Amino acid sequence: MIHMDRRPVLDEFEKLVVRMNTPRVMIDNAGCVDATRIMIDSARNDGILLEAVQVLTDLNLSIKKGYVSSDGRWNMDVFHVTNLDGNKLTDDSIINCIEQSLGTIDSTRSKSIDGMTALELTGTDRVGLLSEVFAVLSDLSCDVVESKVWTHNGRIAALIHLKDCHSGSPIDSKKMDRIEARLRNVLKADNDIRSAKTSVSLAVTHTERRLHQMMFADRDYDRTPIMRTSGRYSPLVSVQNCAEKGYSVVNIQVKDRPKLLFDVVCTLTDMQYVVFHATINTTEFQAYLEFFIRHIDGTPISSEAEKQRVIMCLRAAIERRASEGVRLELFKPDKPGLLAEVTRTFRENAMNVTEAEISTATGMAQNIFYVTDAIGNPVESKVIDSVMQRIGSGHLRVKELPLMYHQKAENYDQNTSSLGGAVLVSLGSLFKRNLYHLGLIKSYY
Repeated sequence: MIHMDRRPVLDEFEKLVVRMNTPRVMIDNAGCVDATRIMIDSARNDGILLEAVQVLTDLNLSIKKGYVSSDGRWNMDVFHVTNLDGNKLTDDSIINCIEQSLGTIDSTRSKSIDGMTALELTGTDRVGLLSEVFAVLSDLSCDVVESKVWTHNGRIAALIHLKDCHSGSPIDSKKMDRIEARLRNVLKADNDIRSAKTSVSLAVTHTERRLHQMMFADRDYDRTPIMRTSGRYSPLVSVQNCAEKGYSVVNIQVKDRPKLLFDVVCTLTDMQYVVFHATINTTEFQAYLEFFIRHIDGTPISSEAEKQRVIMCLRAAIERRASEGVRLELFKPDKPGLLAEVTRTFRENAMNVTEAEISTATGMAQNIFYVTDAIGNPVESKVIDSVMQRIGSGHLRVKELPLMYHQKAENYDQNTSSLGGAVLVSLGSLFKRNLYHLGLIKSYY
């Protein structure tokens, strides 16, 4: 009797399946004058675009141009990227990290932080709220290891990773109950009895995606600001239907900034839309984004009300990270109560924190705060000087954004003052041109 061993055949088949489902990543530094070109070729996967953009965003890369196309069962994504200083990628470690990360994309992959308790907070924003939150945590002997805080339209969302100051372990359930009870009282104040929420997060979703989800669930897109937000700008968003091919087409024009594409793609994904084709273009002052989308079930947007909801949600997603205010960076040896002390100083000087990013490493606190005055205007320089003296000018400093994102206000004003009807014509032309290039219409002239 002859026994046939079929394992080698199965192994070759499995290898083929792996090759077909593993993205092919190509990085080209020669084909583009001012950017590094990254090409991702893969079997169709509705989550691969968000995952790819998330990888590039987490490496602090700027996506200057991009093309996304899904034909049949295949994806082709092309991104022209630079570092935050506007230069091509020359660091081999970054290039290797991109190749490894994009080459092993898994749409279910998420970030987790071991050994800590993740606390989620949402509620009505007000001056000094963050100071009160950190004061409660300090009083209950909680060490804030990492945290991100966003505010938008008078709402606040925070994701805080904690451990016990004494044991260095995650917070036990009994203590967590006390923490949540006290923080709910802080968040409720006198006017937020129904919408203030605290919860222990069991998910390990990417932090910034989770913040988007929290603010979306809080309906920040449908709320009226309670404070002046003069520094924020409203992106131009339009939604049209392409009946011929069954797509809805989203056009966005807005001032360019880091992580813009991630915020948009994240929101479309979480709203259960699939991006089939996309074009991303940026100039010195502007970003132009176009997406051909459908629902997960393959249908386009079906009503005017749904179009308006998409527009509102995308505007909110872009505005949440608009980084309003003066950027302050704190680099100081960590100690119990440091965050409570620093944010109390902000509060005592009538400074409102509009965004915060908290982290600790090797015993050092490395924190970023964006601050305005109590009604959303720029903080006077003498107030900032006073705060820096109290905290320590060697530890707290005013930090500007990278040069490529710093622009003179008068230039931007000139660039946007002639928008309006002209912008709608421009978006319509872009819409028709891309339909032509995608083969969806015969001519755009």
